[in-house]
Amino acid sequence: MPKQRVVVGMLGTTLDRGFGAKRWHRWRPTVAAALQPGLPVDRLELLHPAGQEGLARRIADDIAARAPATVVRCHALPPHDPWELEATYDLLAGVFAELGLDEDRDDLLVHISTGTHIVQICLFLMVETRQLPGRLLQTAPGGEDPVVGQSTVIDLNLRRYDRIHRRFEAQRVEATGLLKDGIDTRNPAFNHLIDEIERVAVRSTAPILILGPTGAGKSALAKRIAALKRARGRLSGAMVELNCATLRGDAAMSALFGHVKGAFTGALSARPGLLRAADGGLLFLDEIGELGLDEQAMLLRALEEGRFFPMGSDREAESQFQLIAGTNVDLSAAVAAGRFRGDLLARIHTWTFRLPGLAERPEDIEPNLDHELRRQGAGLGRRLSMNREARARFLAFARAPEARWTGNFRDLAAAALRMGTLAESGRIDVPDVVAEEDRLRAAWGPPPAAPKPGPTGEALLEALLSPEAALALDPFDAVQLAYVLGVCAQAESQSAAGRALFAKSRLLKTSTNDADRLRKYLQRFGIDWAQVQAAR
Repeated sequence: MPKQRVVVGMLGTTLDRGFGAKRWHRWRPTVAAALQPGLPVDRLELLHPAGQEGLARRIADDIAARAPATVVRCHALPPHDPWELEATYDLLAGVFAELGLDEDRDDLLVHISTGTHIVQICLFLMVETRQLPGRLLQTAPGGEDPVVGQSTVIDLNLRRYDRIHRRFEAQRVEATGLLKDGIDTRNPAFNHLIDEIERVAVRSTAPILILGPTGAGKSALAKRIAALKRARGRLSGAMVELNCATLRGDAAMSALFGHVKGAFTGALSARPGLLRAADGGLLFLDEIGELGLDEQAMLLRALEEGRFFPMGSDREAESQFQLIAGTNVDLSAAVAAGRFRGDLLARIHTWTFRLPGLAERPEDIEPNLDHELRRQGAGLGRRLSMNREARARFLAFARAPEARWTGNFRDLAAAALRMGTLAESGRIDVPDVVAEEDRLRAAWGPPPAAPKPGPTGEALLEALLSPEAALALDPFDAVQLAYVLGVCAQAESQSAAGRALFAKSRLLKTSTNDADRLRKYLQRFGIDWAQVQAAR
Protein backbone atom coordinates (compact mmCIF):
# COMPACT_ATOMS: atom_id res chain seq x y z
CA MET A 1 0.00 0.00 0.00
CA PRO A 2 1.53 3.39 -0.97
CA LYS A 3 2.37 5.81 1.78
CA GLN A 4 0.25 8.87 2.45
CA ARG A 5 2.05 12.19 2.16
CA VAL A 6 1.47 14.11 5.38
CA VAL A 7 2.56 17.70 5.96
CA VAL A 8 2.87 19.00 9.52
CA GLY A 9 3.17 22.74 9.95
CA MET A 10 2.47 25.78 12.10
CA LEU A 11 -0.02 28.44 11.05
CA GLY A 12 1.65 31.67 10.00
CA THR A 13 -0.39 34.21 11.91
CA THR A 14 1.04 37.04 9.79
CA LEU A 15 2.11 35.52 6.46
CA ASP A 16 -0.99 33.31 6.12
CA ARG A 17 -3.43 36.21 6.53
CA GLY A 18 -5.44 37.46 3.57
CA PHE A 19 -8.98 38.59 2.72
CA GLY A 20 -10.95 38.97 -0.45
CA ALA A 21 -9.86 38.14 -3.96
CA LYS A 22 -6.44 39.74 -3.49
CA ARG A 23 -5.33 36.83 -1.33
CA TRP A 24 -5.13 34.70 -4.47
CA HIS A 25 -2.46 36.97 -5.90
CA ARG A 26 0.13 36.62 -3.18
CA TRP A 27 2.15 33.89 -1.47
CA ARG A 28 0.81 32.38 1.74
CA PRO A 29 3.19 29.68 3.09
CA THR A 30 0.65 27.18 4.49
CA VAL A 31 -1.50 27.29 1.34
CA ALA A 32 1.62 26.98 -0.79
CA ALA A 33 2.78 23.90 1.18
CA ALA A 34 -0.33 22.02 -0.03
CA LEU A 35 -0.04 23.12 -3.68
CA GLN A 36 3.55 22.23 -4.64
CA PRO A 37 3.85 20.57 -8.08
CA GLY A 38 5.00 16.99 -7.76
CA LEU A 39 4.25 16.93 -4.02
CA PRO A 40 0.52 16.18 -3.72
CA VAL A 41 -0.50 16.26 -0.06
CA ASP A 42 -2.95 13.72 1.31
CA ARG A 43 -3.23 15.28 4.76
CA LEU A 44 -2.17 18.55 6.36
CA GLU A 45 -1.87 18.65 10.15
CA LEU A 46 -2.12 22.38 10.86
CA LEU A 47 -1.09 23.58 14.32
CA HIS A 48 -2.20 27.03 15.44
CA PRO A 49 -2.14 29.15 18.60
CA ALA A 50 -5.27 29.37 20.71
CA GLY A 51 -7.50 32.20 19.44
CA GLN A 52 -6.54 31.73 15.77
CA GLU A 53 -9.28 29.24 14.93
CA GLY A 54 -10.89 31.59 12.39
CA LEU A 55 -7.71 32.06 10.38
CA ALA A 56 -6.99 28.32 10.51
CA ARG A 57 -10.48 27.52 9.11
CA ARG A 58 -10.04 30.12 6.35
CA ILE A 59 -6.72 28.53 5.33
CA ALA A 60 -8.34 25.07 5.36
CA ASP A 61 -11.16 26.34 3.11
CA ASP A 62 -8.69 27.93 0.67
CA ILE A 63 -6.67 24.71 0.43
CA ALA A 64 -9.90 22.78 -0.22
CA ALA A 65 -10.68 25.18 -3.08
CA ARG A 66 -7.37 24.53 -4.85
CA ALA A 67 -6.56 20.99 -3.61
CA PRO A 68 -9.84 19.25 -2.74
CA ALA A 69 -8.12 15.89 -2.21
CA THR A 70 -6.08 17.27 0.71
CA VAL A 71 -7.60 16.71 4.15
CA VAL A 72 -6.79 19.56 6.56
CA ARG A 73 -6.97 18.93 10.29
CA CYS A 74 -6.56 21.90 12.62
CA HIS A 75 -5.09 21.58 16.12
CA ALA A 76 -5.22 24.43 18.65
CA LEU A 77 -2.18 24.61 20.94
CA PRO A 78 -2.74 25.42 24.61
CA PRO A 79 -1.36 28.77 25.85
CA HIS A 80 2.39 28.70 26.54
CA ASP A 81 5.46 30.95 26.56
CA PRO A 82 6.50 31.06 22.87
CA TRP A 83 10.08 32.07 23.80
CA GLU A 84 10.71 29.17 26.19
CA LEU A 85 12.53 26.50 24.17
CA GLU A 86 12.12 23.54 26.51
CA ALA A 87 8.42 24.20 27.15
CA THR A 88 7.72 24.61 23.43
CA TYR A 89 9.62 21.42 22.61
CA ASP A 90 7.69 19.41 25.21
CA LEU A 91 4.37 20.86 23.99
CA LEU A 92 5.07 19.98 20.35
CA ALA A 93 6.31 16.51 21.29
CA GLY A 94 3.03 15.83 23.08
CA VAL A 95 0.97 17.04 20.11
CA PHE A 96 2.91 14.89 17.64
CA ALA A 97 2.52 11.84 19.87
CA GLU A 98 -1.26 12.31 19.73
CA LEU A 99 -1.21 12.59 15.93
CA GLY A 100 -0.07 8.97 15.67
CA LEU A 101 2.39 9.55 12.81
CA ASP A 102 3.75 6.27 11.46
CA GLU A 103 6.99 6.08 9.45
CA ASP A 104 5.84 2.90 7.70
CA ARG A 105 2.52 4.46 6.69
CA ASP A 106 3.25 8.18 6.28
CA ASP A 107 5.65 10.08 4.04
CA LEU A 108 6.14 12.97 6.46
CA LEU A 109 7.13 16.52 5.47
CA VAL A 110 7.67 19.03 8.29
CA HIS A 111 6.96 22.58 7.10
CA ILE A 112 9.40 25.04 8.73
CA SER A 113 8.57 28.28 6.86
CA THR A 114 6.08 29.48 9.49
CA GLY A 115 5.95 29.78 13.25
CA THR A 116 8.31 31.53 15.65
CA HIS A 117 12.05 30.92 15.56
CA ILE A 118 11.67 28.78 18.68
CA VAL A 119 9.07 26.58 16.95
CA GLN A 120 11.30 26.28 13.87
CA ILE A 121 14.26 25.27 16.03
CA CYS A 122 12.16 22.63 17.80
CA LEU A 123 10.89 21.20 14.51
CA PHE A 124 14.43 21.06 13.11
CA LEU A 125 15.72 19.25 16.22
CA MET A 126 12.86 16.75 16.15
CA VAL A 127 13.55 15.84 12.53
CA GLU A 128 17.32 15.79 13.00
CA THR A 129 17.00 13.40 15.99
CA ARG A 130 14.38 11.31 14.13
CA GLN A 131 11.71 11.96 16.78
CA LEU A 132 9.76 13.10 13.74
CA PRO A 133 10.84 10.56 11.10
CA GLY A 134 10.48 12.75 8.04
CA ARG A 135 12.02 15.46 5.90
CA LEU A 136 11.91 19.24 6.13
CA LEU A 137 9.79 21.27 3.70
CA GLN A 138 10.85 24.87 3.07
CA THR A 139 8.52 27.06 0.99
CA ALA A 140 9.26 30.56 -0.28
CA PRO A 141 7.79 33.18 -2.65
CA GLY A 142 8.85 33.18 -6.29
CA GLY A 143 8.25 31.05 -9.35
CA GLU A 144 5.59 31.40 -12.04
CA ASP A 145 2.55 31.15 -9.74
CA PRO A 146 2.65 33.72 -6.91
CA VAL A 147 0.33 31.59 -4.77
CA VAL A 148 2.38 28.40 -5.13
CA GLY A 149 5.83 29.97 -4.92
CA GLN A 150 8.67 27.48 -4.72
CA SER A 151 9.84 24.79 -2.32
CA THR A 152 12.83 22.75 -1.18
CA VAL A 153 12.73 19.35 0.52
CA ILE A 154 15.64 18.78 2.94
CA ASP A 155 16.60 15.32 4.17
CA LEU A 156 18.57 15.55 7.44
CA ASN A 157 19.57 11.89 7.35
CA LEU A 158 23.29 12.52 6.79
CA ARG A 159 23.86 8.94 5.74
CA ARG A 160 22.31 9.93 2.42
CA TYR A 161 24.90 12.64 1.94
CA ASP A 162 27.99 10.65 1.06
CA ARG A 163 29.99 13.73 0.15
CA ILE A 164 29.32 15.34 3.54
CA HIS A 165 30.12 12.08 5.30
CA ARG A 166 33.38 11.77 3.36
CA ARG A 167 34.20 15.37 4.25
CA PHE A 168 33.67 14.72 7.96
CA GLU A 169 35.76 11.54 7.73
CA ALA A 170 38.54 13.38 5.90
CA GLN A 171 38.49 16.04 8.64
CA ARG A 172 38.83 13.36 11.30
CA VAL A 173 41.69 11.63 9.48
CA GLU A 174 43.42 14.99 9.03
CA ALA A 175 43.04 15.71 12.75
CA THR A 176 44.44 12.37 13.89
CA GLY A 177 47.25 12.75 11.35
CA LEU A 178 48.13 16.08 12.93
CA LEU A 179 48.20 14.52 16.40
CA LYS A 180 50.51 11.78 15.08
CA ASP A 181 52.73 14.31 13.25
CA GLY A 182 51.84 12.63 9.97
CA ILE A 183 53.32 9.27 11.04
CA ASP A 184 51.38 6.25 9.79
CA THR A 185 51.34 4.43 13.12
CA ARG A 186 50.32 0.77 13.18
CA ASN A 187 49.88 -0.08 16.87
CA PRO A 188 46.10 -0.59 17.40
CA ALA A 189 46.08 0.54 21.04
CA PHE A 190 48.00 3.73 20.20
CA ASN A 191 45.76 4.54 17.24
CA HIS A 192 42.69 4.04 19.44
CA LEU A 193 44.25 6.39 21.99
CA ILE A 194 44.88 9.09 19.38
CA ASP A 195 41.31 8.79 18.03
CA GLU A 196 40.02 9.39 21.56
CA ILE A 197 42.35 12.34 22.14
CA GLU A 198 41.18 13.90 18.86
CA ARG A 199 37.55 13.82 19.98
CA VAL A 200 38.41 15.27 23.38
CA ALA A 201 40.66 17.99 21.92
CA VAL A 202 37.97 19.43 19.64
CA ARG A 203 35.05 19.06 22.06
CA SER A 204 36.34 19.72 25.57
CA THR A 205 38.17 22.43 27.48
CA ALA A 206 38.56 20.33 30.63
CA PRO A 207 42.09 19.60 31.90
CA ILE A 208 44.02 16.81 30.21
CA LEU A 209 46.58 14.68 32.06
CA ILE A 210 49.18 12.92 29.89
CA LEU A 211 51.09 10.10 31.56
CA GLY A 212 54.08 8.30 30.15
CA PRO A 213 57.77 7.66 30.53
CA THR A 214 60.43 10.22 29.68
CA GLY A 215 60.78 10.66 25.93
CA ALA A 216 57.36 9.17 25.12
CA GLY A 217 56.29 12.42 23.44
CA LYS A 218 54.12 14.18 26.05
CA SER A 219 55.35 17.67 25.19
CA ALA A 220 55.08 17.09 21.44
CA LEU A 221 51.53 15.75 21.84
CA ALA A 222 50.51 18.79 23.88
CA LYS A 223 51.76 21.09 21.10
CA ARG A 224 49.84 19.10 18.48
CA ILE A 225 46.66 19.26 20.59
CA ALA A 226 47.06 23.04 20.70
CA ALA A 227 47.61 23.14 16.92
CA LEU A 228 44.49 21.02 16.33
CA LYS A 229 42.34 23.16 18.64
CA ARG A 230 43.57 26.31 16.90
CA ALA A 231 42.85 24.82 13.45
CA ARG A 232 39.30 24.01 14.57
CA GLY A 233 38.73 27.46 16.06
CA ARG A 234 38.73 26.12 19.64
CA LEU A 235 41.74 28.12 20.81
CA SER A 236 42.23 31.87 20.54
CA GLY A 237 45.11 32.50 22.95
CA ALA A 238 48.70 31.34 23.09
CA MET A 239 50.10 27.99 24.17
CA VAL A 240 52.45 28.49 27.12
CA GLU A 241 54.60 25.72 28.57
CA LEU A 242 56.71 25.17 31.66
CA ASN A 243 58.76 22.22 32.92
CA CYS A 244 57.95 22.24 36.62
CA ALA A 245 61.12 20.27 37.43
CA THR A 246 63.27 23.27 36.48
CA LEU A 247 61.88 25.68 39.12
CA ARG A 248 61.53 25.71 42.89
CA GLY A 249 60.21 28.09 45.53
CA ASP A 250 59.77 31.75 44.64
CA ALA A 251 60.98 31.11 41.09
CA ALA A 252 58.17 28.62 40.45
CA MET A 253 55.53 30.83 42.09
CA SER A 254 56.68 33.87 40.10
CA ALA A 255 56.89 31.99 36.80
CA LEU A 256 53.36 30.69 37.10
CA PHE A 257 51.45 33.45 38.84
CA GLY A 258 53.64 36.50 38.32
CA HIS A 259 54.73 39.02 40.94
CA VAL A 260 54.69 42.71 41.70
CA LYS A 261 57.80 44.80 42.04
CA GLY A 262 59.54 44.13 45.36
CA ALA A 263 57.60 40.93 46.09
CA PHE A 264 60.86 39.19 47.05
CA THR A 265 64.59 39.80 46.93
CA GLY A 266 65.58 40.38 43.33
CA ALA A 267 62.07 41.29 42.13
CA LEU A 268 63.20 44.56 40.56
CA SER A 269 60.18 44.79 38.25
CA ALA A 270 56.71 43.30 37.93
CA ARG A 271 56.17 40.04 36.05
CA PRO A 272 52.78 38.95 34.59
CA GLY A 273 53.36 35.18 34.89
CA LEU A 274 52.49 32.29 32.62
CA LEU A 275 48.86 31.93 33.71
CA ARG A 276 48.06 35.40 32.45
CA ALA A 277 50.05 34.75 29.29
CA ALA A 278 47.86 31.67 28.69
CA ASP A 279 44.56 33.59 29.06
CA GLY A 280 42.22 32.32 26.34
CA GLY A 281 44.78 29.69 25.41
CA LEU A 282 46.48 26.60 26.74
CA LEU A 283 48.95 26.06 29.59
CA PHE A 284 51.15 22.95 29.41
CA LEU A 285 52.83 22.01 32.69
CA ASP A 286 55.30 19.20 32.12
CA GLU A 287 56.40 17.15 35.14
CA ILE A 288 53.54 18.60 37.18
CA GLY A 289 54.38 16.14 39.96
CA GLU A 290 57.45 18.30 40.72
CA LEU A 291 55.32 21.36 41.51
CA GLY A 292 55.40 22.46 45.15
CA LEU A 293 52.35 22.11 47.40
CA ASP A 294 51.82 25.88 47.67
CA GLU A 295 51.89 26.26 43.89
CA GLN A 296 49.51 23.30 43.60
CA ALA A 297 46.99 25.01 45.89
CA MET A 298 47.09 28.24 43.87
CA LEU A 299 46.86 26.34 40.60
CA LEU A 300 43.75 24.50 41.83
CA ARG A 301 42.00 27.77 42.64
CA ALA A 302 42.99 29.23 39.28
CA LEU A 303 41.51 26.19 37.53
CA GLU A 304 38.27 26.27 39.49
CA GLU A 305 37.65 30.03 39.68
CA GLY A 306 39.86 31.55 36.99
CA ARG A 307 41.41 33.87 39.61
CA PHE A 308 44.67 33.97 41.59
CA PHE A 309 46.94 36.37 43.50
CA PRO A 310 50.31 37.27 41.95
CA MET A 311 53.14 37.19 44.48
CA GLY A 312 53.12 40.25 46.73
CA SER A 313 49.82 41.56 45.36
CA ASP A 314 46.56 42.11 47.22
CA ARG A 315 44.67 42.40 43.94
CA GLU A 316 43.49 39.28 42.11
CA ALA A 317 44.39 38.54 38.52
CA GLU A 318 42.16 36.58 36.14
CA SER A 319 42.86 34.03 33.45
CA GLN A 320 40.72 31.48 31.62
CA PHE A 321 42.91 28.74 30.19
CA GLN A 322 42.90 25.03 29.46
CA LEU A 323 45.47 22.98 31.32
CA ILE A 324 47.41 20.07 29.89
CA ALA A 325 49.65 18.40 32.46
CA GLY A 326 52.34 15.82 31.83
CA THR A 327 54.13 13.51 34.25
CA ASN A 328 56.14 10.31 34.39
CA VAL A 329 55.48 9.69 38.08
CA ASP A 330 52.62 7.94 39.85
CA LEU A 331 50.54 10.88 41.10
CA SER A 332 48.31 8.60 43.19
CA ALA A 333 51.38 7.36 45.05
CA ALA A 334 52.54 10.99 45.39
CA VAL A 335 49.17 11.84 46.96
CA ALA A 336 49.54 8.94 49.41
CA ALA A 337 53.04 10.18 50.27
CA GLY A 338 51.80 13.74 50.83
CA ARG A 339 53.76 15.17 47.88
CA PHE A 340 50.76 15.96 45.70
CA ARG A 341 47.33 17.34 46.53
CA GLY A 342 44.51 14.87 46.10
CA ASP A 343 42.01 17.62 45.24
CA LEU A 344 44.27 18.88 42.44
CA LEU A 345 44.67 15.37 41.07
CA ALA A 346 40.89 14.94 41.12
CA ARG A 347 40.56 18.21 39.18
CA ILE A 348 43.14 17.46 36.47
CA HIS A 349 42.42 13.83 35.65
CA THR A 350 39.06 14.43 33.95
CA TRP A 351 40.80 13.19 30.81
CA THR A 352 43.81 10.95 31.50
CA PHE A 353 45.82 9.42 28.70
CA ARG A 354 48.94 7.27 29.02
CA LEU A 355 51.44 7.40 26.18
CA PRO A 356 53.19 4.04 25.79
CA GLY A 357 56.97 3.87 25.48
CA LEU A 358 58.69 2.92 22.23
CA ALA A 359 59.36 -0.65 23.37
CA GLU A 360 55.59 -1.11 23.88
CA ARG A 361 54.95 -0.20 20.23
CA PRO A 362 57.26 -2.43 18.16
CA GLU A 363 54.95 -2.07 15.13
CA ASP A 364 55.58 1.67 15.13
CA ILE A 365 59.37 1.61 15.20
CA GLU A 366 59.67 1.44 11.39
CA PRO A 367 57.33 4.37 10.54
CA ASN A 368 58.92 6.44 13.30
CA LEU A 369 62.38 5.59 11.99
CA ASP A 370 61.38 6.84 8.53
CA HIS A 371 59.96 9.99 10.12
CA GLU A 372 63.19 10.64 12.02
CA LEU A 373 65.31 10.07 8.93
CA ARG A 374 63.30 12.71 7.10
CA ARG A 375 63.38 15.13 10.05
CA GLN A 376 67.08 14.72 10.84
CA GLY A 377 67.95 14.83 7.15
CA ALA A 378 66.19 18.20 6.85
CA GLY A 379 68.25 19.47 9.76
CA LEU A 380 71.47 18.20 8.19
CA GLY A 381 70.58 19.53 4.77
CA ARG A 382 70.85 16.11 3.13
CA ARG A 383 68.53 13.27 2.19
CA LEU A 384 68.97 10.27 4.50
CA SER A 385 68.18 6.69 3.51
CA MET A 386 69.07 3.12 4.48
CA ASN A 387 69.88 0.22 2.19
CA ARG A 388 67.78 -2.92 2.54
CA GLU A 389 70.26 -4.89 4.63
CA ALA A 390 70.92 -1.98 6.99
CA ARG A 391 67.19 -1.37 7.51
CA ALA A 392 66.50 -5.05 8.23
CA ARG A 393 69.39 -5.23 10.71
CA PHE A 394 68.39 -2.06 12.56
CA LEU A 395 64.72 -3.07 12.83
CA ALA A 396 65.65 -6.54 14.10
CA PHE A 397 67.84 -4.95 16.77
CA ALA A 398 65.24 -2.29 17.64
CA ARG A 399 62.49 -4.87 18.18
CA ALA A 400 64.61 -7.38 20.09
CA PRO A 401 64.06 -7.90 23.84
CA GLU A 402 67.51 -6.42 24.56
CA ALA A 403 66.47 -3.07 23.05
CA ARG A 404 65.43 -1.18 26.16
CA TRP A 405 64.84 2.27 24.59
CA THR A 406 65.14 3.94 27.98
CA GLY A 407 64.95 7.36 26.32
CA ASN A 408 62.12 6.21 24.06
CA PHE A 409 61.67 8.42 20.98
CA ARG A 410 64.57 10.63 22.02
CA ASP A 411 66.84 7.60 21.68
CA LEU A 412 65.43 6.86 18.23
CA ALA A 413 65.85 10.47 17.10
CA ALA A 414 69.46 10.52 18.34
CA ALA A 415 70.18 7.22 16.59
CA ALA A 416 68.85 8.56 13.27
CA LEU A 417 70.88 11.75 13.68
CA ARG A 418 74.12 9.92 14.45
CA MET A 419 73.77 7.39 11.64
CA GLY A 420 72.77 10.09 9.15
CA THR A 421 75.65 12.37 10.14
CA LEU A 422 78.29 9.64 9.78
CA ALA A 423 76.89 7.95 6.66
CA GLU A 424 78.65 8.76 3.41
CA SER A 425 76.36 10.70 1.06
CA GLY A 426 73.49 10.17 3.52
CA ARG A 427 73.22 6.45 2.62
CA ILE A 428 73.20 4.40 5.85
CA ASP A 429 74.66 0.89 5.44
CA VAL A 430 75.25 -2.11 7.72
CA PRO A 431 78.53 -0.87 9.34
CA ASP A 432 76.74 2.36 10.32
CA VAL A 433 73.99 0.31 11.97
CA VAL A 434 76.44 -1.97 13.78
CA ALA A 435 78.26 1.05 15.22
CA GLU A 436 74.96 2.58 16.33
CA GLU A 437 73.92 -0.63 18.07
CA ASP A 438 77.11 -0.45 20.17
CA ARG A 439 76.42 3.19 21.03
CA LEU A 440 72.86 2.45 22.13
CA ARG A 441 73.92 -0.53 24.26
CA ALA A 442 76.50 1.65 25.98
CA ALA A 443 73.93 4.38 26.60
CA TRP A 444 71.44 1.95 28.05
CA GLY A 445 74.01 0.28 30.28
CA PRO A 446 73.82 -3.32 31.48
CA PRO A 447 70.35 -4.82 31.66
CA PRO A 448 68.77 -4.62 35.11
CA ALA A 449 69.25 -7.62 37.33
CA ALA A 450 66.37 -10.03 37.46
CA PRO A 451 64.14 -9.24 40.42
CA LYS A 452 64.46 -11.49 43.40
CA PRO A 453 61.56 -13.86 43.78
CA GLY A 454 58.94 -12.25 45.96
CA PRO A 455 56.13 -13.78 47.91
CA THR A 456 53.43 -15.53 45.93
CA GLY A 457 49.92 -14.20 45.74
CA GLU A 458 48.76 -16.98 48.04
CA ALA A 459 51.39 -16.07 50.61
CA LEU A 460 50.42 -12.40 50.47
CA LEU A 461 46.77 -13.31 50.86
CA GLU A 462 47.60 -15.26 54.04
CA ALA A 463 49.76 -12.40 55.32
CA LEU A 464 47.24 -9.64 54.68
CA LEU A 465 43.98 -11.32 55.70
CA SER A 466 43.09 -12.77 59.06
CA PRO A 467 42.29 -16.50 59.08
CA GLU A 468 38.64 -15.66 59.62
CA ALA A 469 38.55 -13.23 56.68
CA ALA A 470 40.33 -15.71 54.42
CA LEU A 471 37.84 -18.47 55.30
CA ALA A 472 34.94 -16.12 54.57
CA LEU A 473 36.07 -15.63 50.95
CA ASP A 474 34.30 -17.44 48.14
CA PRO A 475 36.76 -19.74 46.32
CA PHE A 476 36.41 -17.58 43.19
CA ASP A 477 37.31 -14.39 45.10
CA ALA A 478 40.23 -16.12 46.83
CA VAL A 479 41.78 -17.23 43.52
CA GLN A 480 41.26 -13.82 41.89
CA LEU A 481 42.59 -11.87 44.87
CA ALA A 482 45.68 -14.08 45.10
CA TYR A 483 46.41 -13.44 41.42
CA VAL A 484 45.97 -9.67 41.85
CA LEU A 485 48.27 -9.63 44.89
CA GLY A 486 50.88 -11.59 42.93
CA VAL A 487 50.86 -8.95 40.19
CA CYS A 488 51.08 -6.19 42.82
CA ALA A 489 54.09 -7.86 44.39
CA GLN A 490 56.04 -7.63 41.12
CA ALA A 491 54.96 -4.11 40.13
CA GLU A 492 56.97 -0.95 40.78
CA SER A 493 53.89 1.12 41.59
CA GLN A 494 50.15 0.91 42.03
CA SER A 495 49.68 2.45 38.58
CA ALA A 496 52.00 -0.13 37.00
CA ALA A 497 50.07 -2.94 38.66
CA GLY A 498 46.78 -1.40 37.48
CA ARG A 499 48.02 -1.12 33.90
CA ALA A 500 49.00 -4.79 33.92
CA LEU A 501 45.70 -5.93 35.39
CA PHE A 502 43.44 -3.73 33.23
CA ALA A 503 45.44 -3.78 29.99
CA LYS A 504 42.45 -4.85 27.87
CA SER A 505 39.44 -3.18 29.47
CA ARG A 506 41.24 0.18 29.74
CA LEU A 507 41.17 0.52 25.94
CA LEU A 508 37.37 0.69 26.02
CA LYS A 509 37.18 3.47 28.60
CA THR A 510 37.00 7.20 27.82
CA SER A 511 39.14 7.99 30.85
CA THR A 512 41.44 5.60 32.64
CA ASN A 513 42.84 5.66 36.16
CA ASP A 514 44.24 2.18 36.66
CA ALA A 515 45.63 2.94 40.11
CA ASP A 516 42.21 4.06 41.32
CA ARG A 517 40.50 0.98 39.90
CA LEU A 518 43.03 -1.25 41.67
CA ARG A 519 42.69 0.73 44.91
CA LYS A 520 38.91 0.27 44.92
CA TYR A 521 39.27 -3.46 44.22
CA LEU A 522 41.68 -3.96 47.13
CA GLN A 523 39.44 -1.90 49.42
CA ARG A 524 36.71 -4.50 49.00
CA PHE A 525 38.91 -6.83 51.06
CA GLY A 526 40.19 -4.21 53.50
CA ILE A 527 43.63 -4.01 51.84
CA ASP A 528 45.54 -0.92 50.69
CA TRP A 529 48.68 -0.50 48.59
CA ALA A 530 50.88 0.39 51.55
CA GLN A 531 50.03 -2.94 53.20
CA VAL A 532 50.93 -4.83 50.02
CA GLN A 533 54.29 -3.03 49.83
CA ALA A 534 55.01 -3.76 53.48
CA ALA A 535 54.17 -7.45 53.02
CA ARG A 536 56.57 -7.68 50.07
